[in-house]
Amino acid sequence: MGLSTHILDTSRGKPAVNVAITLYRGTSEVPKSWEEIGQGVTDNDGRYKGFFADNPAGFTNGRYKLRFLVGQYYETLKTDTLYPFVEIVFDIKDSSQHYHIPLLLNPFGYSTYRGS
Repeated sequence: MGLSTHILDTSRGKPAVNVAITLYRGTSEVPKSWEEIGQGVTDNDGRYKGFFADNPAGFTNGRYKLRFLVGQYYETLKTDTLYPFVEIVFDIKDSSQHYHIPLLLNPFGYSTYRGS
């Protein structure tokens, strides 16, 4: 079904727009290396859904990592941040389901969860 993400800047109460995101797949269960498999940029609602749009069959079980380039986002806002990027590592155990991985972000903290 696919993978999507969403970034909410909780310090501003708004979506984080134009954040570059890279998706990686681990080369083993305990990845010694990561293979880049997609890139995207959040839209005006802070969302990105296009990782497997061109290749739905490429969405398979395994270990994945999303890298959000949040330092660049805060640079454009002229706001100090502790994080140049945020990485979220997660397992896809049933690729027939949809996985939504949101990022709740502020300049000095973040959290994530499996959304719907």
